[in-house]
Amino acid sequence: MPTKRILVTGSSGLIGSEAVTHYDCQGCHVLGMDNNMRADFFGPKGDTTWNLRRLQNECRHFQHFALDIRDRAKVLDFFKTHRPQIIIHCAAQPSHDLAKDRPFDDFDVNAVGTLNLLEAARQFTPESPFVFMSTNKVYGDAPNEVPLVELERRYEYARKEDYQGISETCRIDRCLHSLFGASKAAADLMTQEYGRYFGMPTVCFRGGCLTGPHHSGVELHGFLNYLVKVAVRGETYKIFGYKGKQVRDQIHSADVVAAFDAFIAAPRPGEVYNLGGGRESNASLLECVDKLEARLGRKMNTQYVDQNRIGDHICYISDLTKFKTHYPKWRLTRFVDDILDEILQLELAHR
Repeated sequence: MPTKRILVTGSSGLIGSEAVTHYDCQGCHVLGMDNNMRADFFGPKGDTTWNLRRLQNECRHFQHFALDIRDRAKVLDFFKTHRPQIIIHCAAQPSHDLAKDRPFDDFDVNAVGTLNLLEAARQFTPESPFVFMSTNKVYGDAPNEVPLVELERRYEYARKEDYQGISETCRIDRCLHSLFGASKAAADLMTQEYGRYFGMPTVCFRGGCLTGPHHSGVELHGFLNYLVKVAVRGETYKIFGYKGKQVRDQIHSADVVAAFDAFIAAPRPGEVYNLGGGRESNASLLECVDKLEARLGRKMNTQYVDQNRIGDHICYISDLTKFKTHYPKWRLTRFVDDILDEILQLELAHR
């Protein structure tokens, strides 16, 4: 049986690199597409060259292409030449703070780049499952309309019917997104449309806080990984608004890729799923600080800024009911404490 060709965009990033490793271990021919634009977006601390080198050293069936997904002609030529049988699209401008300063780059990468890939897939590999790593920011600040109660260290949903979190029925319009949320929403809708209009096996995974040890976390993106880095180095972490009680659900990159795998094995056209730690794996910012202080045996340096990030969620927990119903064999294997321990162990080893 011939080896499957799998394209992973953003292959040097957190989720992309996890996908590369996963499918390389399965003996697939993994084509990685990444031009390290994260270094351009976030500077030296965002540079993913270290992760590319790791993949090149550890993987046996990985081939890297420093191709910019905004280059339509080269993307079309790549698909014509290589004909990937699976497409996992993780490349993005990922920061809703940065998007306001670089709106053209943000939209060109997130929306236009995604369209380039979708159209290339339609022309040359329309039967190939197309997995798009979307974001919960497509919902804008609509999740903030869910009634909350304020507890000592976190916010929590006030009504029993909201306990499982935000579902895919949450609206994506008539709310404040940030320009990043709008560009990702455009890409999300286009991915759905290629699935529904052309009958292609596309899926949008609207991620909560995606995390893990292979993240080049910076202040503008990569919350948990960046928090651990700051704590270990004894630097100061800025808390932006909501009293530090804002809640995020954390999902490990390996569990994200396992969800991709489940869909690829039984794809459906134009699907949308929320994907995060859900009710099993979530914590507020203050609770994460508490956990790190307990592990390190010392207080963290924090600075409170009494202004939340524009369009930021107060409490966001992904309702995983739909995905678990469609793919009942999938489950989380790592939770907030496990993820913190893994990232912390790696950071301490690199000191």
